[in-house]
Amino acid sequence: MQTVITDVCLLLGLFAAVLGIVLAVSTRRYAARAVAECAELIEGSAGSWGTMDPRALRDLALVRYDALNEMSGQLSFSVALLNAAGDGVVISSINGRSETRTYAKAVLGGTGAQELSPEEERAVRSARLGTGLPDAAEAISPAAGAGRPAMSWGTGPTRTRSGGPIGSSRTL
Repeated sequence: MQTVITDVCLLLGLFAAVLGIVLAVSTRRYAARAVAECAELIEGSAGSWGTMDPRALRDLALVRYDALNEMSGQLSFSVALLNAAGDGVVISSINGRSETRTYAKAVLGGTGAQELSPEEERAVRSARLGTGLPDAAEAISPAAGAGRPAMSWGTGPTRTRSGGPIGSSRTL
């Protein structure tokens, strides 16, 4: 009887040892795959090996201008924030003496979902072309351009102002 119990315990121990080895090998392979996937994600997010999320904002442009005749100094602006597909938002701030109005309009495929002002269109176009930011010298010193304003993108009053202020019922 003792030999039967000893033999059964020996077989159970041997089975448990083999099962433990199989589980350890399987877990090691799973962990190696997880580490490799994490390394790929880290390399891709750092941009070192080229994987970029096409939904991430990557193109931006700033256009400053004098929107109203009563104000000068290019205090009004339009900022375009777009992803690789040209989808995103253009935000405009129209500054007057007594109030400032801010507008946000959706952009899909490089075209405004609502009618865009000329300055907003210029911001979207500059963002798509990658020419949206001024040189550091232009942004720092108004005299750097020899008679030009600090940022020379604006042209004059805004003629079209469609869309609503931020907080309206239209969402992106």
